[in-house]
Amino acid sequence: MDTKRIPLHDVHVSLGGKMVPFAGYEMPVRYSSDKEEHMKVREAVGVFDVSHMGEFMITGPEALDLIQKVTSNDASKIIDGQAQYSCFPNDKGGIVDDLIVYRFSAEKYMLVVNASNIEKDWNWVKSHNNFDAQMEDISEQMVLFAVQGPKANATLQKLTSTDLSSIKFYHFAEGELAGKQMIISGTGYTGAGGFELYVHKENAEEVWTKLFEAGKEFGIAPIGLGARDTLRLEMGFCLYGNDITDETSPLEAGLGWITKFTKDFINSEALKAQKEEGVSRKLVGFEMVEKGIPRHDYEIVDESGSIIGKVTSGTMSPLLNKGIGLGYVQLGHHKPESKIFIAVRNKQLEAKVTKPPFIK
Repeated sequence: MDTKRIPLHDVHVSLGGKMVPFAGYEMPVRYSSDKEEHMKVREAVGVFDVSHMGEFMITGPEALDLIQKVTSNDASKIIDGQAQYSCFPNDKGGIVDDLIVYRFSAEKYMLVVNASNIEKDWNWVKSHNNFDAQMEDISEQMVLFAVQGPKANATLQKLTSTDLSSIKFYHFAEGELAGKQMIISGTGYTGAGGFELYVHKENAEEVWTKLFEAGKEFGIAPIGLGARDTLRLEMGFCLYGNDITDETSPLEAGLGWITKFTKDFINSEALKAQKEEGVSRKLVGFEMVEKGIPRHDYEIVDESGSIIGKVTSGTMSPLLNKGIGLGYVQLGHHKPESKIFIAVRNKQLEAKVTKPPFIK
């Protein structure tokens, strides 16, 4: 499959971005170093170009009915200008994708999905659209900039008359920023504060340039996918394809809080039964006690060396300066402070189960 290019591809190359194939796109993985970029977001402000993400508009009299059918969370609970984290359960007990639902009005919603799953998600939702609801894939028309860090608000407020302090977490506003109409959303993936900007493709370069002018006094910098991964992992946020997949149940993944049995959705009966019976494994966070870096697919073992699970995400936390990770373990080993071991090459290194976020 040919890798696509995001609209500002040449801009990233000119900034020294190392471009790598990711989720079907050529994406900047880093510009300087992952650690430097990570700390920039934690301490000041950085901008991620995550234009590879997918956006679907769902409109019409039964738009909500369709969303309620295909998502696990209860979208009837959100109001205009509010967003909601959710997932698409499949019919086998796993997850098609995780997503964010944006409500503009009773008959207008936007679903934001993962880049690698755009076609899969579109076909999945479409196959269940027996409602008076219209679907439009606007992914190719939009770019998405995530402006993250403690200085993000001060940077962005220079460019807009919208009061950014009034946009609460998981809420959004439609307004003008950098002279262009866009969606300004408080749905970051870093835990560092800031906003995500949904911008029309033709305005992308102008908005990008103005962001960097406005953030110059704070040392604003472009940030790659490498730091995005370490930042989300310090918060314990799931990554589709690693921590949640077609084979993982939302209940195993600790996503019971977005799985609402007050409504009927795809495979809800089976998931309800699983909740009542209990799961046999759980996704946990862990910190390394011994020196070592856990990596995806490393085995998790108990004191006797028996395999009790597998690492799904792992890294060296730039802020904590120690190895952290997420992984599935058998029930009984999932409680905080439980001693586990990560099989790193020929060694079994001690770790302890920790409830994310890893940084408070």
